[in-house]
Amino acid sequence: MQHFNKSVLAVAAMLAATQTNAQEDSAKTKQALQPVEVRSLRAGSNAPFVTTEVTSKDIEKANLGQDLPYLLQYTPSAVVTSDAGTGVGYTGVRVRGTDGVRMNVTLNGIPVNDAESQGTFFVNFPDIASSTGSIQLQRGVGTSTNGGGAFGATMSISNMMQMDKAGAEISNSFGSFNTWKNTVRGRTGLMKNGFQFDVRLSKISSDGFIDRSASDLKSIQLIGGWKVSKRTSLRFMLMTGKEKTGQAWNGVPGDSLKTNRTFNELGRRSDGSYYNNQTDNYQQDYYQFFADHKFGKHLTAHLATFLTRGRGYYEEYKAGEKFSSYGLSNFITPSGNDTITNTDLIRQLWLDNYYYGSVFSLMYERKQTQISFGGGWTQYLGDHYGYVKWAQYNVADNYRWYLLNSQKNDLNLYVKAQHTVGEKLILFGDLQYRNVSYIINGFRKNQALRPNTNYNFFNPKAGVTYLLRNAAGQRQKLYASFAVANKEPNRDDFEASPTKQPLAERLYDIEAGYEINKKSWSIGANLYYMMYRDQLVFTGQVNDVGAYSRTNVPESYRAGIELQGAYLPTYWLKLNANVTLSDNRIKKFTEYIDNWDDPNYAQVAVTHNNTPIALSPSTIAGGGITLAPFRYMKHDQMLELDILGKFVGKQYLDNSGDKNRMLNDYTLCDVRLRYGIKVKPFKEVLATFAVNNIFDRKYESNGYVWYVYQTAGQNVVDNRYFPQAGINYMLGLTLKF
Repeated sequence: MQHFNKSVLAVAAMLAATQTNAQEDSAKTKQALQPVEVRSLRAGSNAPFVTTEVTSKDIEKANLGQDLPYLLQYTPSAVVTSDAGTGVGYTGVRVRGTDGVRMNVTLNGIPVNDAESQGTFFVNFPDIASSTGSIQLQRGVGTSTNGGGAFGATMSISNMMQMDKAGAEISNSFGSFNTWKNTVRGRTGLMKNGFQFDVRLSKISSDGFIDRSASDLKSIQLIGGWKVSKRTSLRFMLMTGKEKTGQAWNGVPGDSLKTNRTFNELGRRSDGSYYNNQTDNYQQDYYQFFADHKFGKHLTAHLATFLTRGRGYYEEYKAGEKFSSYGLSNFITPSGNDTITNTDLIRQLWLDNYYYGSVFSLMYERKQTQISFGGGWTQYLGDHYGYVKWAQYNVADNYRWYLLNSQKNDLNLYVKAQHTVGEKLILFGDLQYRNVSYIINGFRKNQALRPNTNYNFFNPKAGVTYLLRNAAGQRQKLYASFAVANKEPNRDDFEASPTKQPLAERLYDIEAGYEINKKSWSIGANLYYMMYRDQLVFTGQVNDVGAYSRTNVPESYRAGIELQGAYLPTYWLKLNANVTLSDNRIKKFTEYIDNWDDPNYAQVAVTHNNTPIALSPSTIAGGGITLAPFRYMKHDQMLELDILGKFVGKQYLDNSGDKNRMLNDYTLCDVRLRYGIKVKPFKEVLATFAVNNIFDRKYESNGYVWYVYQTAGQNVVDNRYFPQAGINYMLGLTLKF
């Protein structure tokens, strides 16, 4: 492998915290009973896959208002980013360099990824962290799951856990950029009639670091459960999220980065002023119903139905738009002497969709054998339409210039089996069939383009685990696996390739690793080789909402090693570290550049060999130190200090390998102080003070190439960057009743 930054090993060994493989996350904890709705999807402690388990305790420590991706930023191979620069609003996470559209996300076993873009918009379920019991992050292909194919990671979120005892909680946070988080939770506990109810109300707001990137997020969650009998239970969840965010998805131009890191060009009027309602507005409602039944000691059944209802728009000021782009004739002045072809206008682009279906699983467990059979069927119905709300010239208010619809059906069936041979050898097999049909009845800019596609995917997985030692206080294992994944193109891929339909992607993933857990320390190493066929890669261009256009490349790969460890030398000191060293390459890639020296701007084709994949750092490291110096204090007082660090190596903004199109590496340090006390009338009082980016490092976590052209034999590049906030703080107080 090439381009490994060996100096980071020292940083990783001294610093950064990951929740994975800390001594608290022992084998016993991993094997604790998980909710039925996620057990068939998650990898068990003996499965031959690499996972990170994030517990409710981990989440509570970090949950001060930032979106869910930021609670995962210290996990191995993860890089997080925020459009607004603060972790509130539109945020994302990349794992092993792969972006969110390749990450499968489920909520209580229900698919979450948007059916068309295949991304997950965490802004649509604000403050979900406050009601999340656990998260499992599988890197690589992982085990079969519901929803889209996983090409980088699988995230399983569980937020249906209910406690038997009644209680309530009030949590408030305040910090830099006028950031506020207010959460109220309450629960009845298990009542005599078998019913129990939980409710959460949340509001998060922030002005953002970038100009006009403010967020206003609201969320409600209600869970109702009924234990019909010892063998049967029913549960229902309603969760709604409503967001209004300022648009910051264009990033900051390179020539503004040094002079004005908060510059936002979106919403600029012709007179140089800015439109004050350049916003994204969306509401998403989640309805989930679960039925669980245990037929006997060995067989459990789970059935879930769901409806996800989404609707919203983004509003924007557009200067100098052509009438013809909106199906309108040019405007002729009353005198008849002038013909006006362009106008300033305000428009709204709408999404209105229903996503519904059902998932199921049957789990058989007996002695040394576990078998799971499951799957699901989903249908997505989406409308796309746009209104012109105002225009300078001769356009009726609320003029709708397009109405398009799409439909996507997804059927998947899987069977997983795990069998222990003797006492040490564990065999694992996993077969999945997935059928996807997708009908798109036109695009806003090309209404005549109507792709109708159907895919049949077979995704086998197999692996083996060997337990070198499995005793109290000591656990060692070796594992290896091979997995195949297939993934259909997303909506933007079809629109970006009007003359040639994009191909489905295929991934062959080989993983092998070693883990050892002892009473005071643990270490782990995982090797991976991810070989792609027809991978869709970034071209550097973006559409109106910041989505990247992609194209198939025949051969590419990601290869690396993930190292992690934890050490507990004494009860008051914990050390954790992780580092990923990788090589991410496209074997052959052709770039097309406009030639400004040519009167027709004919493009120049440039062939690149063995180039790095965009936004895929070869080094990622994280970790930290936790100090808890006081013990056996009156009222169970607790005082903890976390010093956290993160290093992300250089990243190329496109696939050319050009150093002029690159993000610099960066190192961050966060500090978090927590104090807790159990004193009446409260069950517990928790106070948290966090300082992020304590050394005030100026860095950019994301970016893209807006445009490249050639003149006088030289390439001229216009890069766009997403700067993140400098030193900032959050102060939180939680009262538990």
